[in-house]
This record gives sequence, C-alpha cells and structure tokens, in this order.
Amino acid sequence: MGTTTRLATAADAADVARLLRDFNAEYDDPAPPQEWLAARVGALLADDTVVVLATATDEGGDAGEAGDGPHGLALLRLRPSLWEDALEAYLAELYVVPALRGRGHGRVLLRAAMDAVHARGATYLDLTTTNTDEAAVALYESVGFDRHERRGPDVESYYFEIDLPAD
Repeated sequence: MGTTTRLATAADAADVARLLRDFNAEYDDPAPPQEWLAARVGALLADDTVVVLATATDEGGDAGEAGDGPHGLALLRLRPSLWEDALEAYLAELYVVPALRGRGHGRVLLRAAMDAVHARGATYLDLTTTNTDEAAVALYESVGFDRHERRGPDVESYYFEIDLPAD
C-alpha cells in the first residue's frame, strides 16, 4: 500500500467538499450543497487556523473503485492554548472512502495530521466521536489518545486527547 498525504490547497476545495458530503451521507447527516461547501472549504483553506490534508493511494483498481481525486481527508482547526504559549488543535473530520478502509490509510492520515499541526506549533490535539464508530475508536486508542466517555440520550460519545511531542 502506498498512501501519499499532502496539504490541501484552494485547488482541492471541490474534492474536499465532495469527501465531506460523502462522509455526512454515510451517516445520514445533512450537508450543504456541493457548490456552497466547495466555496466554504476554499475560504477555510485560506485561513491559517485551518489545516486540511488530502490523501491518494496507488492501490490500482481499488483506488478506481473509490473514485478519482483524493481518497481521504483530515480537517483540523488550530486555536490558542489557554494554559501555555502554544496552539491546540481539534480534529474536526477524518475520512477515508469506504472502499479503502481497513488498509492503514486512516492511520497514515492521522499521523500526518498530527505532524502537520505540530509543525504549526500545536502541542495538544483533541477530537470527538461516538461509540458507534468502532474503527475510529480503535484507531485513536492505538495511536495513544486518551479516551473520556460522555453519555447522551441516545448514544455514547467519546472525547479523545493527546499531547503532541515536545520539540
């Protein structure tokens, strides 16, 4: 498996929007129209507080089943830390197309995302997910995130956090 990961640019806005819409559709969550979301992503990509990584793979036929363009993404937001003179990062979205899951692409993407925000000065990363996304829970725990449980009326959600390596 060869997975390449790179910082997304404004030229990737339509592909990033497509992946975000596919992710929401998978969980029956609403999403804005493609054109609007692509414009929004383009604006966010111009903001220094947003980091988007896109991945591609060289898996031949399997990648073709996944469609053209990027096959995964990580979208992170940076914010000033309250407790130190540094940044913190929030992983808002991590997505790999279904045809390529279970092959390590998510792990490559997550580690690249951690490296990218660390390179921008983040010393801490957090995220949330639900207990229904068992593959994501396993991935975050395997990378070393600490899990904290929160309960809701219909689903249990998890808050994950990790300190990024000190320089």
